[in-house]
Amino acid sequence: MTIAELAARARRVLDEVERAVVGKRRQLELILGALLARGHVLIEDYPGLAKTLTARCFARVLGLSFHRIQFTPDLLPSDILGGYVFRRAGDGFEFQPGPIFAQIILADEINRATPKTQSALLEAMQEGQVTLEGKTHPLPQPFLVVATQNPIEYEGTFPLPEAQLDRFLIRLRLGYPSVEEEVEILRRRLGRRAEEVELEQVTTPAEVIEMQRALEEVYVDEDLLSYMAELVHASRQHPSTAVGASPRGTLALLRLARARAALAERDFVLPDDVKEVAVPALAHRLILVPELWAKEVRPERVVEELLARVPVPKVG
Repeated sequence: MTIAELAARARRVLDEVERAVVGKRRQLELILGALLARGHVLIEDYPGLAKTLTARCFARVLGLSFHRIQFTPDLLPSDILGGYVFRRAGDGFEFQPGPIFAQIILADEINRATPKTQSALLEAMQEGQVTLEGKTHPLPQPFLVVATQNPIEYEGTFPLPEAQLDRFLIRLRLGYPSVEEEVEILRRRLGRRAEEVELEQVTTPAEVIEMQRALEEVYVDEDLLSYMAELVHASRQHPSTAVGASPRGTLALLRLARARAALAERDFVLPDDVKEVAVPALAHRLILVPELWAKEVRPERVVEELLARVPVPKVG
């Protein structure tokens, strides 16, 4: 698949999803870019802002299987991964797959489950497989975890540890719609005379995998590689950070910048691609010094400061 074909197909996917999710084109591009870059997405936002709808729409339009897992304090790892069940009429124990065995997983309110249950996702997210009783079970490909959490309701929750946050390629917010967008949501609801939006399938799983492979054809200049490394290195030296981004963050910049270039129908990365994805790729990987947490300073502001300070290379 060529980059032009990838971009054309991606536009069709985004246009179709936008029939249900109004006014969030940039966020939808980031989610699709994360999928093409073989990453996972953490959406941190208030209830009722189409987090679940977005994941379901992408699954429908891309032709991928979808499972929603509601995370609660009593959820066990076996409720996610599955386990072995004894069959009297068969040959002993048989593996019963859990809901993790789908191509798009919605991990709803992931911070409500205990750390033991949260950690059940680590191998699946990093390696695309599940190991139980010493046997490895590959997950269906492509594989995307879309996790959600509420940024204001912390009672009875378990914050994601840094190691798990680092597994998410991006963290983003959908945000409230504008007045005009909200009027359009109401207008569309009246026009279709039904709650659900009927969306058309645009791709197949095999075509999504082809789109993922096509990203390897996107060229990245040597100066841009240095720019990404300098941004991440600066995050480790910033006075506001106790811990900066790891090399996984640098690789996240590379993967997302290539995806953004491809979605823009370019086979090369520009500095603007890196700057556009830096905040969603790096902010959740930073640990701020304690006094800044008390002042409610967000790591997104630190990344924006880094973008303003680190010199941008001239590529052309």
